[in-house]
Amino acid sequence: MAAAPLLEVKGLVKHFPLKAGIGAPRQVVRAVDQIDFRVYSGETLGVVGESGCGKSTTARLLMNLIEPTAGEIIFDGCRVGSRDLPLKEFRRQVQMVFQDSYASLNPRMTIEDSIAFGARVHGTSADAALKRAHELLDRVGLEPRRFAGRYPHELSGGQRQRINIARALALQPRLVILDEAVSALDKSVEAQVLNLLLDLKQDFGLTYVFISHDLHVVRYISDRVMVMYLGEVVEVGEAQALFEAPLHPYTRALTESMPSMDPDHRTEKVPLTGDPPNPINPPAGCRFHPRCPVAAGVCGSRSPVLQTVGSAGMAACLIHQPDSGYGAPEVAAP
Repeated sequence: MAAAPLLEVKGLVKHFPLKAGIGAPRQVVRAVDQIDFRVYSGETLGVVGESGCGKSTTARLLMNLIEPTAGEIIFDGCRVGSRDLPLKEFRRQVQMVFQDSYASLNPRMTIEDSIAFGARVHGTSADAALKRAHELLDRVGLEPRRFAGRYPHELSGGQRQRINIARALALQPRLVILDEAVSALDKSVEAQVLNLLLDLKQDFGLTYVFISHDLHVVRYISDRVMVMYLGEVVEVGEAQALFEAPLHPYTRALTESMPSMDPDHRTEKVPLTGDPPNPINPPAGCRFHPRCPVAAGVCGSRSPVLQTVGSAGMAACLIHQPDSGYGAPEVAAP
């Protein structure tokens, strides 16, 4: 792993303002609230959490599809949007694959035109862009003679997602953000696409940010994992260590909720109950404390800080913070 990160996020914030009545205070949805993380060249960073925790908003902020409220994104040592790294140049090096494979494609464009479009926008000649599109079609397992002239509605969901992956690679990016890229596929097709992503990563020297709610998939494909809860990062660590010995109670609840095919390891009790709090008015202190099975009194008044815990990883939990006022012993590894 490189010493310097390929992508670094500092203090990233996205608040969506809500309409307010006359005389009423203006409220905001705290979709992403002061997060920091790094992505190193050549790795796959998995991002997990419940629906509404800010995963997809973070992905769109990384691509500058929505403007952040605060914070900065640094790519290869340069701040995105600065004179050293204009947004157009950044987007040539960073591409994204979305969850909805059909909505991501223009229904009026043929497959080859969809793949070649980005390269043409960035100055590649039409002939060279089409040649590259055909090469990528072949690389993702779709024969160009059969598929190049088709339209999105003529393909299956798995084939369309292969097209979206090929389109993302047309500009020869260094980082690819995959936002629930396999969650809409059935399991057999999902496995094929995951193996394709691993092969492409090795062949093209790619770095992935892989967002998913499927923890089995994240564990299979990721080198490191970042766990989000209610707009904040609560844990970051190496994938194997995080799944085997989670540091944060929320991460433990997520890993215990993973379904198992082994009848000797059935889930006897619900690991996590209730819904996440309202992101408009999150609870004081630790945002997870209303649902946390090991919460203490101090958890409702003091906010934990994401910090290194031993050599295992990073966690934002008062259990691991010296002099935090949390009197209970540390959470034992499962």
